Amino acid sequence: MSNTITQSNQPYDQVLVDIVDYVENHEIKSPVAYTTAWLCLLDTLGCGLEALEYEACTKLLGPVVPGLSVANGVKVPGTSYVLDPVQGAFNIGTMIRWLDFNDTWLAAEWGHPSDNLGAILATADWLSRTGDKSFTIKDVLTAMIKAHEIQGCIALENSFNKVGLDHVILVKVASTAVVAQMMGLTRDQMLAAVSLAWVDGQSLRTYRHFPNAGSRKSWAAGDATSRAVRLALMAKTGEMGYPSALTAKTWGFYDVSFKGKAFTFQRSYGSYVMENILFKISFPAEFHSQSAVEAAMELHIAMKAAGKTADDIKRVTIRTQEACIRIIDKKGPLNNPADRDHCIQYMVAVPLIFGRLTARDYEDNIASDSRIDALREKIICVEDPTFTADYHDPSKRSIANALRIEFSDGSTLGEVVVEYPIGHARRRIEGTPLLLEKFTTNLARVFDEPTAAKIGKSCLDYEGLITLSVNEFMDLLVL
Repeated sequence: MSNTITQSNQPYDQVLVDIVDYVENHEIKSPVAYTTAWLCLLDTLGCGLEALEYEACTKLLGPVVPGLSVANGVKVPGTSYVLDPVQGAFNIGTMIRWLDFNDTWLAAEWGHPSDNLGAILATADWLSRTGDKSFTIKDVLTAMIKAHEIQGCIALENSFNKVGLDHVILVKVASTAVVAQMMGLTRDQMLAAVSLAWVDGQSLRTYRHFPNAGSRKSWAAGDATSRAVRLALMAKTGEMGYPSALTAKTWGFYDVSFKGKAFTFQRSYGSYVMENILFKISFPAEFHSQSAVEAAMELHIAMKAAGKTADDIKRVTIRTQEACIRIIDKKGPLNNPADRDHCIQYMVAVPLIFGRLTARDYEDNIASDSRIDALREKIICVEDPTFTADYHDPSKRSIANALRIEFSDGSTLGEVVVEYPIGHARRRIEGTPLLLEKFTTNLARVFDEPTAAKIGKSCLDYEGLITLSVNEFMDLLVL
C-alpha cells in the first residue's frame, strides 16, 4: 500500500462548501447575537457546575487513564483536571449536557447548540496555553454563534430523529467546522474535516427512547464534541477528505442514512439561531415540556387556594404540539432519571404535587413516591394542530402547552395556556435576570463565597469579559 495520500479532484458537496465558507468568511455583526452568546456561555458553564453534584456524571470525567495530566492542557471548570483537548472536550461537553438544563433549539430536528462549547472551550484553552494562538472570550462567543448557526440552520428543515439518528450528529459537524478554523486549518483541510464528520459513525437515538432511555443521552454530546476535535486534528495532518460524503450514490450519507433525501434549507447562515435560542431557566426539563411545567406550577398554586391536592384529581389534559407527543408522551415504568426527564407526565405530575421541579426530583428517592405514578396515569396528551403549526412557524417558534384539571367532585381548573416559556426569545428581557441568578446559584454550588464572588464579578461584566484571554478565564473556574 502506498504511503502517499492522493487528494481527490472532484468538487466538494455544496452543503460542505457552504459550512466552510460561512465559518471562514462570515463576519458576525449582530450585537444581539453577541450579548445572547454571553448569556449562553454563562448559563452553559453554570449547568456544568451543577452537574458536578452528581456522581453519575463525575465518574466519567478526568483523563482516559487515571492519573494522566497534560502539560499546557485544557483545564476543566470546577475540577483540577488538566487534559488533552480531545478528552477536555469530552469532559466539558458531558458536564454541560448532563442535567438537560442548557439551551435548546426546536425545529424539524431539536438539539442543544451550546453542547458545542465543549469543543470550543477546550480548543481555545489548549491553543492559548501552548502559544500557538491566543483567544479571547470574544473569540469564543464568535465560535459559539457560528456553531449554533450551523447546527440550528441544518435542523430547521431536516429531521434526523425521523430516520433514527440522534441530534448530536449536528454537534459533531458544527464543532468540527469551528474548531478546524480555530486550529488554523487551510480551506482544503477544513473541507476534509467536515467531510470526515459526515462520514463518521453516527449515534442512534436508541438511548433517548423507551425501552432503552438511559444516561448515554447525557454524555452523547460530550462524545460528539471530543470526536470533532479529534477529526479536526486529523485533518490538520493532511488526512484526506471525502468530497461527496453526502451525495455519493449508494455509499453517501443521503442514501445510507437519510432515505435518499438531500438536505433542504430555510435560510442561509448568519446569526439567527443564537438570537432566537431557547434557555431553560426555571426547570431542568426536556424543552417541549417547559411551558407545560410552567402551567402546572400555576395550577399548583390555584389548587392550594381551592383546597385541592393531587389526590383529588380525576384527569389532567395537556393540549400540545406533535413533537411533544412523539418525544416525551410516555406511559409505563420509568427506569432512571434519564427516562423521567423525557416523560411529560412525570414533569407535570411533580409540580402539581410538590410545587417544584428540580434536577433532584428525577432521582430514585423522589420517583419512588407512589403519588407520582398514580398521577401520571391520569395525565393525557392530545395534539392541537394549531400548536403544531405555530411550533414550526419561523415567525412564532412557539412551544405551546395548555393544561386543564378535572377533579373527582366534577369541578375543574384551567385551562392554563403557555405559548412561550420563560426562556423564549420573546421573553428575553423578563428571563435575563433569572438566567443570571441561575448562574450565580450554580457558582455557589462549587466555589466558596469569595471565589464565587470574584468569578461572578468578572463574568457579569460583559465589556470586561470579552477582552479576557481564554486561559485566564479558565484559570478562574478551576479548583
